[in-house]
Amino acid sequence: MKFLHSMIRVKDINASLDFYTKVLNMKLDHKKRLEDCELYFLNDEDGCCQIELTYNDETPKEGYTNGTAFGHFAFSVKSLDEFTKKINELGYKYLYEPFDLNGKGTKIAFIKDPDGNEIELIEKVVW
Repeated sequence: MKFLHSMIRVKDINASLDFYTKVLNMKLDHKKRLEDCELYFLNDEDGCCQIELTYNDETPKEGYTNGTAFGHFAFSVKSLDEFTKKINELGYKYLYEPFDLNGKGTKIAFIKDPDGNEIELIEKVVW
């Protein structure tokens, strides 16, 4: 069995596509029209992981409510310093600024996508 993707519903598809492609470097693989929505499939840089953004024809004005079970998506980054420069240029802010996770140099940080989904960014130490 192989894991294929995670799906999230989005309020503003253009804002979400900008975030996932410009901030997280994901690439739009394909989209698919269903009866009541459009599905956008985004791949990570290595092509191993995929997120499906679902944009419903009838989207609540206030967006969607995240449940208490979902925590976050996690992405590796080569350098949180470089990532910080990038998000500052694009006008995004951290939810939690980068910090050392384990006292050995691995750093993590969190941001939110346009719909409030948390994204963990992990810079691992290379020994």
